[in-house]
Amino acid sequence: MIERIYILENVDPVVFYGVNNTNMQLIKTLFSKLRIVARGNVMKVIGEEDESEAFLKKIRELEVYCEEYNSLGEDTILDIVKGNTPATVRQKNLIIHGINGKPVTARTANQQLLMKAFEENDLVFASGPAGTGKTFVAIALAVRALKNKQVRKIILSRPAVEAGEKLGFLPGEMKDKLDPYLQPLYDALQDMIPAAKLKDYMENNVIQIAPLAFMRGRTLSDAVIILDEAQNTTSLQIKMFLTRLGMNAKMIVTGDITQIDLPAASVSGLVQAMQILKDVKGIGRVAFTKEDIVRHKLVQRIVEAYDRHEDQKREK
Repeated sequence: MIERIYILENVDPVVFYGVNNTNMQLIKTLFSKLRIVARGNVMKVIGEEDESEAFLKKIRELEVYCEEYNSLGEDTILDIVKGNTPATVRQKNLIIHGINGKPVTARTANQQLLMKAFEENDLVFASGPAGTGKTFVAIALAVRALKNKQVRKIILSRPAVEAGEKLGFLPGEMKDKLDPYLQPLYDALQDMIPAAKLKDYMENNVIQIAPLAFMRGRTLSDAVIILDEAQNTTSLQIKMFLTRLGMNAKMIVTGDITQIDLPAASVSGLVQAMQILKDVKGIGRVAFTKEDIVRHKLVQRIVEAYDRHEDQKREK
């Protein structure tokens, strides 16, 4: 009898073990000659060497599947343990599998263009109206690069500018004051990475979410860097951000030039940067339109109504 240890490194144990440990109970049943104890991400197995080796081999295969699909069901466990290939449905334009295995795909033509631009360029500007999935797709591409070990970290940033109302002095420490501005980025990450794994990434600075002001002086290498709501940057801020790009790094800058919340006399850094850099090679550009809106169908109608209103004002 020997004792072996296996550590789940790439998956959330809660997902791997299943609700109420149903997956773990099935695995124990399938390897009934072994004594298996699982706590946290550590699994201890006691038994004959051949049985233990077979168990560890299958656990590795299950972990690889769980890491890719973000889910693990009893049918999949049975297939893998029996040596069969699990039945999977390949999604068109798949980026990654999110929470509970939900596929995150590029749903519109311009979202697919963003995927292609990201693969071909180290810097991509993605501009367009609200609800077109710019930020969500950008974060999905960053998470995929991290999972595939193409980069070592993800850095997400946005300017701390209120959308038309002054919040005043917020209570709490620095993180508490900044979180309201950064919440949309947390929301997207929570749709793609299991809670325990996301917490681990955040605590170890594998995923960093910070306001734009905290980028000064840094060189960002081996990372995917995303600047969201870039229409609310000043000229100096966006120049500072763009020049943070380091070796083996990719950058996506998103924004909606119709929703600029800067003071009236200020020039949007995003508008200026896209103009200044329009002829620079190695920069991808994707212009989303209201046809790309993937939120509630009313969102597209609202955007169209406001566009008509602005057109009428200009005509007067």
